[in-house]
Parts: sequence; C-alpha cells; structure tokens
Amino acid sequence: MTMMSDLEAGISNLLLNCAELKSGETLLVVHEDPALGWYDDTAALAVRDAAQAMGLDTTLLKVGAPKLEKDPTLLDQIAKHDSTIFFARVGDQDRFADNNGRERSVMVYARDAANLSSPFGRLHHRAMIELKAAVNDVVLSASELTVSCPLGTLISGHVPAVERENDADVTVRRFPLGVPQPVPAGGFSGRVALTRYLTPTGSKPYDPPNCWIDDVVMVDVEAGRITGFEGPADSVTAVEDHYHQVSEQLGVDRNFIHSWHAGIHPGSGYPRSVHEDPDRWSNNVFTHPRFVHFHTCGAYAPGEICWMVLDPTICVDGTALWDAGRLVPSNFAKTHQVVQRWPELAQQFDAPAGPIGFEQ
Repeated sequence: MTMMSDLEAGISNLLLNCAELKSGETLLVVHEDPALGWYDDTAALAVRDAAQAMGLDTTLLKVGAPKLEKDPTLLDQIAKHDSTIFFARVGDQDRFADNNGRERSVMVYARDAANLSSPFGRLHHRAMIELKAAVNDVVLSASELTVSCPLGTLISGHVPAVERENDADVTVRRFPLGVPQPVPAGGFSGRVALTRYLTPTGSKPYDPPNCWIDDVVMVDVEAGRITGFEGPADSVTAVEDHYHQVSEQLGVDRNFIHSWHAGIHPGSGYPRSVHEDPDRWSNNVFTHPRFVHFHTCGAYAPGEICWMVLDPTICVDGTALWDAGRLVPSNFAKTHQVVQRWPELAQQFDAPAGPIGFEQ
C-alpha cells in the first residue's frame, strides 16, 4: 500500500471532504489564465486528472479576469455540469446571491499545487467546518464584542440575533474554509486604524483596485457607518478620494460598513510581497488569524472596500478569542472541544504562523 502524497491528500480533501463528489457525476473545473498572476495551472490540472480517475466526467475551462458582465459561455457550462470547482476569481463574484442551481460549487483559494499540498490545503475540511461553527457560536452569542489593535483600533458593539450560517447562505463553498460568519457591523462604534492598502473584497471589479496609505488613517465609526477620517492630510485625501471613486463607479453607499470577521485557518500564509499585487495579497491572507477584515462601501455582503487590520485582539464579553493576532481556541469550551477532536488542528495552532506578505 503506497502512502498518499501531500498533493493527493489536498486534492482528496477538496474533491471528497468539501465538494462531496461521486463517480458518474459531471464536473467543470474553471481555471484562470496563469498569465494574470493569481493561479498557475498545476493545481487545476492535477484536480482534473484526479477527478477523471475517480470516474467523474470532467471538463476544463480557462477564463480571464473577473468582469462586471457575466460570461455567457461560463454560465452555460456551469448549467451543464453537476458541480463546478473554481480555480479562478470569477467564482468569488456574487457568491452571496441566490444559488441559481449551483448546489456544489467550490471556490478554491489554494492558488497552485504547492499551496494545495501545504497544511492550508490538507487540513481536513470537516475540522474547519466544526471550528467555524464553534467560533460562530462563541462570537454570535456574545453580549459585547471588542476589537482592538496595536495601532489604535478600538471598536465595540453588540451582535443582533442572527441565524447561524450554513451552506445555503452562500452560492459557492469556500476551500480551504478560513473565516467564520461575518459579524453585522450595525451595532458597532469606535475607531479603526487603516494602514498600507485599501483593497477590494472580490465582489466586483473596479479600477484602480487599491489605495496606498502612507501613514495611519483613523476611521470614526458610529453604528456601522463611517463618520470621518483623521490623520495626515495627504493620506486622508487619498482614502476619501478612493471611497468617492469606488462608490460613484458602482453606485453604492459610500459610508456603509456591512460586517467584519477574522481569519481562523492555522495553516494560512502568504510568502509573496504585499506590494506585488495588494488585491491578490488581501484575497489570500484574509484567512490568516493575524488579520480581521471589515467589509465596507456598499450596503450588502461583502461590500466593495476591505479594511485589513493586523494583529487584532477580539474579546468576547471580556475574554480574548483572538489575542494580538493569535487565535486562542482554548479560552472557550466550544472551540477547545473542536481542537481536542482534531489533533491536526492542535498541531497547526501550536506551529508558528505563516508569512503575511511583509515583515512584522
């Protein structure tokens, strides 16, 4: 009996544990043109081959960058298959819209075979589902949540009564699963520190996609709305101009903050530089426990402009679930029980956090 390779383990985790595919079904593997710099072909081709070996009738379709208009060829191909796996950013668009029959579509955030082979891709999908459910129970049952960071973020509020998220809440399953259910921001007030880049959420494409912040800009928040920016004049002007441009391009509510959540995947990491492509950086590192991100600019999930806040401390009724960017599942019974059930989770949480795109 031969041992399964790391890549085979990652592919099995995707096809069986996440997508729940079965022999005889039809599968569409959508892969993005590697020339765009987000995905290479290695993972998609390996998944295609493995799916065919499992007895799935598999089609490979190359696509370009996301556009505001939906691709009719892609929609036609999705409709012809039982399941779709996206190694492409288009899978993230309209992911909170009505299902449209795509019951087992998966958006993959492992960008290449090495990423799929890493602990990020191999950590059992069921373990991450259970961890997400436990974090949801802890966070969404709180009387008060407080988010702070070393640069001066301090925002707190209450969580309204919300139903727990399930697979029906999103059009496309996410793999690897790396964030809990977003916390509605309407009951939160305080200040949030912005630095480095404002980036897109992946919902809709717009240009320019990023805004560089030279220093630290503080955002005043009142009941889930932006009430003002404070900081060095040039940086504040850059942020305000970006918000004006995006809200005008897309016709959305400029000052609305929809929700926020922090990364929970202990195998997450980003070995490249944030400066190569800030959009790509934020859409990879958002699963990392060292970041909490806010969905802003647009009164819908997930909004259009993302705030990436480094090393948050997130307290649930006074007790930290994230402590300076480190998820601490042992502080709450429900999360601790999940880690005890899944030794591989415990091993990953004991290991040093992966790279985050810059030195800090």
